[in-house]
Amino acid sequence: MRYISTRGQAPALNFEDVLLAGLATDGGLYVPENLPRFTQEEIASWAGLPYHELAFRVMRPFVTGSIPDADFKKILEETYGVFAHSAIAPLRQLNGNEWVLELFHGPTLAFKDFALQLLGRLLDYVLEKRGERVVIIGATSGDTGSAAIEGCKHCENVDIFILHPHKRVSEVQRRQMTTIFGENIHNIAIEGNFDDCQEMVKNSFADQSFLKGTRLVAVNSINWARIMAQIVYYFHASLQLGGPARSVSFSVPTGNFGDIFAGYLARNMGLPINQLIVATNRNDILHRFMSGNQYVKETLHATLSPSMDIMVSSNFERLLFDMHGRNGAALAELMNSFKQGGGFSVEQERWTETRKLFDSLAVDDAQTCETIAQVYAETGEVLDPHTAIGVKAARECRRSLDIPMVILGTAHPVKFPEAVEKAGIGKALELPEHLTDLFEREERCTVLANDLKTVQAFVSQHGNRGKPL
Repeated sequence: MRYISTRGQAPALNFEDVLLAGLATDGGLYVPENLPRFTQEEIASWAGLPYHELAFRVMRPFVTGSIPDADFKKILEETYGVFAHSAIAPLRQLNGNEWVLELFHGPTLAFKDFALQLLGRLLDYVLEKRGERVVIIGATSGDTGSAAIEGCKHCENVDIFILHPHKRVSEVQRRQMTTIFGENIHNIAIEGNFDDCQEMVKNSFADQSFLKGTRLVAVNSINWARIMAQIVYYFHASLQLGGPARSVSFSVPTGNFGDIFAGYLARNMGLPINQLIVATNRNDILHRFMSGNQYVKETLHATLSPSMDIMVSSNFERLLFDMHGRNGAALAELMNSFKQGGGFSVEQERWTETRKLFDSLAVDDAQTCETIAQVYAETGEVLDPHTAIGVKAARECRRSLDIPMVILGTAHPVKFPEAVEKAGIGKALELPEHLTDLFEREERCTVLANDLKTVQAFVSQHGNRGKPL
């Protein structure tokens, strides 16, 4: 399997090199040169497999030539062995043909664990084999940071620096990052928003001279391994609901477009998917594109669903690449136009073709709380605000009641008590046993100015397990 850049000017890489590269040298994102495709008979034969075995079958083509089957199977078994629910990603029925896929039974109670528990183990495997050491710089709007730290904290050859927007993540999200100690773990609160953090990561990849020769690795969803791992639970959900003999629709709470792009890939790999709904909050750049062909950067707003407080969706470039016939030059021109002018539209026929699969909705905080309250009244289930946005979008945008609708349940509601409280739910939410003392734990975090050079100097000073690089 070879991987190419969305902007067409970077060399093609194998899986091992893509894992470590993150962003391509031309500023693009890596995608498979050719996507594997499974027959309906092949997908049907996977029904009833344990999650880690299904994951092996779905992901194996992506790592061929880099990781032997036996080693990859062991990595996957270890990855999903740390999840609290035996089904790994259980489906919970809300009504007759509406389901929530619970993706929050991992160590940090968010869907990011599916990819980052795997990514940490893949990095350990590859770096040990190569005898290399790397630095991770990641930006988080809430959940990626804790999942990345949890997934990489035992990696012997990794120093990890996570940037989060100061005072713009929930207390549970923050504490899940700042209470994990280790010589190789560094939490940085940036006096800015998530897009500022994400821009710093991108700029650091573009010029890595501050690392003095050490390689920089991405844990954000620009890293192909993150997308690859998320493809699996679309197959898992479909197989639980009669797929591939019947089509399934999905509503996906998304800000950075990685989670829903994985669903798009699953469909292109042969899984019958009728509809993909982009569910987002007040920061609605994706909805404005899907509903009106306008991808324009606007002011970022803080909401009750902070993991989607994103205005520039990194992974959207991967979809745009396909929309433009995988023409790297055309895509590079489009992204340069966006950087210069802050917005673009695509040719009408390209947008119309994309809308055959995608719908979208932007949901504000009041509607989010109303949905949390409504679902609780209907079922007794408490939703986190992101999942509630997914439910609202599913109910507003659904094309057919005959086709099962799966909403991706992206996080445990205990991570977002403010939204649950504002929804008027009196039910006390308890942290899982392994986190019951979270609010008593000591925190360790450094607040830095919203300045790239300041952050890079900190990384340079504290890399290599506390020794300057």
